[in-house]
Amino acid sequence: MAQANLAGTKVMVIDDSNTIRRSAEIFLKSAGCEVILAEDGFDALSKIADQHPQVIFVDIMMPRLDGYQTCALIKRNARFKSTPVIMLSSKDGLFDRARGRMAGSDEYLTKPFTQDTLIDAINAYTSEAYLNNKKNPADVASE
Repeated sequence: MAQANLAGTKVMVIDDSNTIRRSAEIFLKSAGCEVILAEDGFDALSKIADQHPQVIFVDIMMPRLDGYQTCALIKRNARFKSTPVIMLSSKDGLFDRARGRMAGSDEYLTKPFTQDTLIDAINAYTSEAYLNNKKNPADVASE
């Protein structure tokens, strides 16, 4: 795992599963992140406006407002459209990944995730190269 200084990095985790939220919170807080939790898309949208997270992880399968809809609403907002949104799902199919991209997600991670997986994703989207170029980290790495 490539450790970067994540101290103070604001990260939101949106998931209807308390277990997933708490696991992510433990992983991220131990890396120095400031963690904002939301249990569904509606809860998240109000917290995003108040808290301005730097990276957002969102579960796909949630009641009321699913992850695709939540991602699309975040990306339609001019203030947050450049905020990286990373989809979390137990589904790993090509269709699901494509649907995530169509909703505006920046990346797609499969559950169960590890601390390293979450930290690596945050590092990719908070790295100096990414922030200077606002490009996909995969594109930056191949340059």
